[in-house]
Amino acid sequence: MSIVENRKAFHDYFVEERYEAGIALEGWEVKAIRAGRAQLKEAYVVIRNGELFLIGAHVSPLATASTHVQPDPTRTRKLLLHAEEIKRLVGKVEQAGYTLVPINLHYTKGRVKLEIALAKGKKQYDKRAAEKERDWKREKQRLLRVKA
Repeated sequence: MSIVENRKAFHDYFVEERYEAGIALEGWEVKAIRAGRAQLKEAYVVIRNGELFLIGAHVSPLATASTHVQPDPTRTRKLLLHAEEIKRLVGKVEQAGYTLVPINLHYTKGRVKLEIALAKGKKQYDKRAAEKERDWKREKQRLLRVKA
């Protein structure tokens, strides 16, 4: 079940591979995410010392859940993956001009997981072509509905 999606990622990048990662969260963050107060629009993933971190994801604190803690809505959160997956991602990011982009925040077996993607950046003309294709599909559906 999806909590929040990063639609901007599909506009800005060609998504090649997807991975599901756990996130190291604090208690108030889990409560806020369950209440739907998370945002991935400006978020990105970086590699530091062989570990993955989510930067720029915004989790708005609930007033009732964070009374005894000073919450930081945009703190850096560690991503949890198997060592083999991390090595594979590090190799691809360093050698081939790929980047890691957060795609989707969702539940798996009651736990909050983050889907990250290995992606390549789109050029402006790629974005325009994708938009033109999307508009044509929409127009085609309209025409088919009118005839039926």
